[in-house]
Order: sequence, then C-alpha cells, then structure tokens
Amino acid sequence: MENYCNELLYKLETDIDELEIEADCPIQRIETVIRIIVECLSELKKHILKRGFKNTEEEIHFFKHQKPVIVSKLIYYNAIYKIESKKPNETKSAKKYFNTELKKLKRFFDNNLEFYKYYRTNNTFIDDQLFFWGKYDIKLNLDTIYFETDHSFSTIADYKAAKILANDLIQVYLEDQLNNKHYKKVNNKSPLSWTASKTALTELIYALYPHGVFNNG
Repeated sequence: MENYCNELLYKLETDIDELEIEADCPIQRIETVIRIIVECLSELKKHILKRGFKNTEEEIHFFKHQKPVIVSKLIYYNAIYKIESKKPNETKSAKKYFNTELKKLKRFFDNNLEFYKYYRTNNTFIDDQLFFWGKYDIKLNLDTIYFETDHSFSTIADYKAAKILANDLIQVYLEDQLNNKHYKKVNNKSPLSWTASKTALTELIYALYPHGVFNNG
C-alpha cells in the first residue's frame, strides 16, 4: 500500500508541476489540475475497494496521512479556483477580499482547535475512532459533511485532516497575494535558492513529516 500511494502521489505531483511551470495559475489550468486530482482519487478508491487493508495500522495510516495529502490538493485548488474567480480587480478591494479569506481560515482553526492539536502533535490515542473505516461516534461532534460522503472510502476525520493541510497551502497563497512580491533568499550567501513556488515547498514538508525525518521523529 505504501509503495502504491507514493507512486500515485509522485505521478500526481509531477503532472501538476508540469502544468504549473507554464504560467501563473490561470483559471483554465486550475480546472485541468482539479480534473487530474479527481481522476487520481477515483483510481485510488478503486484500488482500496478492491484490495482492502492488511491490518488496522495500515488502514489508519492511509486515512490519517496518505489519503488526506491527495484530498488536500483538491481542496486547495478548488479554493484557489473560487478565490481567483471572485477576486476584485481593484487593488484595495482585492486586499480586503484576501484578508476576508484569511479570516475564514482562522475561523476554521478556532472551530477545530482540539483536532488541530491532536493532528499536529501526531497523537494516536483515538485514531481507531477517527481514522477507522465505517466507524463513527456522534459524541465526537461530527461535521455534517461526514453523513454526505461515501462511507466506503471515508472515515469521520480524514477530510478534516485534508482540510488542515489544504488550509496551510491556502494561507501561503493568500499571504503571497497580499505581499505581492517574489520570494527572497533566506541567506544571500547560500549557493542554493528555492526556485519553485512556496506552495510546492510546503507540500514537500508535509510529504516528509509523517515519516518522522525531522528531529528524530
């Protein structure tokens, strides 16, 4: 399962990167990216329903880390599509608009603070309730979206985990729009500089984080 998900994610990110290299996120290209992600999720769902999971640990890991990374891309690009479609042309109005969108992210954070703490600190003590197929407890304050999703491919918290990852990327995007400037080198003496987007860097960090490669895990 690990190898399959990694290969699928690598292919998806490669396809997205090839599209993003062309220009500065026009609406039409975002539409193409969204279609690619939807197709990727469809392929992933077919694989999961056909193969299943070897054990509880594999299932929890998939719904806690692997699926959310892909779904977060769909949430992110769909959000950017809506933001760009509704963005005012006038500079002052646009800045107000971007700040309003940032406040929406803050509200989501405030409303889900406990889950943020649980997920960010990589806690595991209720993983069997949050990231286990077909299991839910109404006492956990379920979001309405859970009852509207396909339970054959969802748990009560995998979408919320994806939303957290996506919101980080959306925040980077909005703050970049407000700053309205190119990224600078952190250290001018360094021979290396990050030349891809800040979003790509954030996605790379989140891809590495579940493997415990920072500070010995």
